[in-house]
Order: sequence, then structure tokens, then C-alpha cells
Amino acid sequence: MDRARRQRALTLLSICLALAFSLTAVSSSYWCEGARKVTKPLCQDQLQGMNCIHFRQSNSSYGSRDESQVVQYIWEIGDDKFIQRRLHVGLWQSCEENLNSTGERCRSFQSIIPSEEQGVLWISIGAEVLVVFLILTSAILLGSRVSCHSSGFNWLKVDASVAILMVLAGLLGMVAHMMYTTIFQITVNLGPEDWRPQTWDYGWSYCLAWGSFALCMAVSVTVMSRYTAARLEWSEKQRIQKSNQHPQYDFPEPETSQSVWETGTAPGPAGHAFLNVPGKFGRSNDSRKE
Repeated sequence: MDRARRQRALTLLSICLALAFSLTAVSSSYWCEGARKVTKPLCQDQLQGMNCIHFRQSNSSYGSRDESQVVQYIWEIGDDKFIQRRLHVGLWQSCEENLNSTGERCRSFQSIIPSEEQGVLWISIGAEVLVVFLILTSAILLGSRVSCHSSGFNWLKVDASVAILMVLAGLLGMVAHMMYTTIFQITVNLGPEDWRPQTWDYGWSYCLAWGSFALCMAVSVTVMSRYTAARLEWSEKQRIQKSNQHPQYDFPEPETSQSVWETGTAPGPAGHAFLNVPGKFGRSNDSRKE
């Protein structure tokens, strides 16, 4: 494998990595992670759980089991009565952990955000999906470029198309990420009370999305620079080939005469000056003067 094909293979690997990052980010629900403070529920069994309030029941003085006279002693006070319920949010859904059981409780993220931001969310989702298709198209085009051994101006057009598609994917992804960040911040402030996180941060899916953006921009710059160099090289080869098909013949320059023309100043009969030329014509002029 020559150097050019090796470089294209590495570029194709970067595009596939960007595609994997983008697909994982779009399909996951870890764009943002946070926690909100909720009150612990009462423990329903005798197990000493950590996510519920422990209490002790005391019977009445007569030893009866009258529920109305049962006194409950709760030992948790202050912040001990609260627990941090963790949640994570993506493009499609928001999930938070269950305190009394294993697993998570998920609901659509569209049902959480304010109604004024519904259209912006769909634009962001559509842009993210379009980014995936642009990267996939670039991978297919560059894959065909790597698998083919021929070269020519048409294949240079493929490189230019890959560079344009990747820079469009990067810029579109950047706009989509910023739109989603704005929507999430608005939802944190104006969303339902039973969802608003007190603390939150960006998750690993958000980092993958921006990693895909960085790879898209790097690949576009690399492919465009290689296209420019290949285009200049191809143009130079075409110029040399045309010059070889139409050779230029060098005609010999006339030899410079060793004799020098001299002008005569003697007046003639008609007032003209005669030219003294060495050789045959010079002798005839001399005889004529005599």
C-alpha cells in the first residue's frame, strides 16, 4: 500500500470513529447527569435499607395492638431525611433511579420541556440525525476511493465532496449541540417541580458528540489540504503531457556576417550617397567612380 492510500485509510478510520461517536451520542440518554433532593420514604419492611426512613413502633400501655395509639419514633433529622435521586437525560428520554426498587423510571424528554421549546428540540434532533447521514455518506465515498486503484480528476472530486460533507456535518453538529444545551438549561429553570435537578453536569454522551465534531473538522481540513495538493500535481502533469504532445522546434539563428556595412559620403551625380560594400558590388562601385 502506497503512502496516499495509507493516508486515505487513516482518514476513513477517523470518519468511522466520528460516525460511531455520533451514533452512540444520539441513541444514549447521558447527555446531562444530575441529582435532586427528595424526601426518603418510610421503610415498609424490617430490612435496614439506606434509602428510607427508619422508625420504631411502640405498643400502647395496655399491650393492645391498636393502630391509632401506636407511636412511631423517627430518628432521622435535618438532611438525613433527604436523599439525592440521580437522573440522566438524553435527546429522547429522561431517566431517574427508583429508591425502593432496582432499575430506573424513564419518561420522554419532550414531555418535560416547556411547550415553547418543543420545536427547537425537534430541530436539534433533526440536525443530529442529519449529521449521522452526512458522516455515513462521507464514509461510503471515501471507502470507494480507498478500494479503487485508479486515479484521475473524477476521484479528486470525490475527495472534495468528502471534505465538504464533513465540514457541513461538523458545523451542523455544533449548532445542534448548542441548541440542546440551551433547551436543557431552560428546562432546569422552568421544568416540572418533580424533575428539576439541583445539581447537574454534562455526561459522557455530550463529550462523545463534541468529539465527533472535532473529528469531522479535522478530517475536512486534512482531506481538503490533500485535495489541493493533488489538484496542483494533476494540473502540472496535464501541462507537461500537453507540452510533450506538441514539441517546439528551435530554428537556427542566422549567422552574423563578418563584414560591416559602411556608408559612403562621396556625393554622386544625382546627389545620392553610394554604399561601399566589400566584394563584387564594392568593386563595381569603385570602377564607376573612376
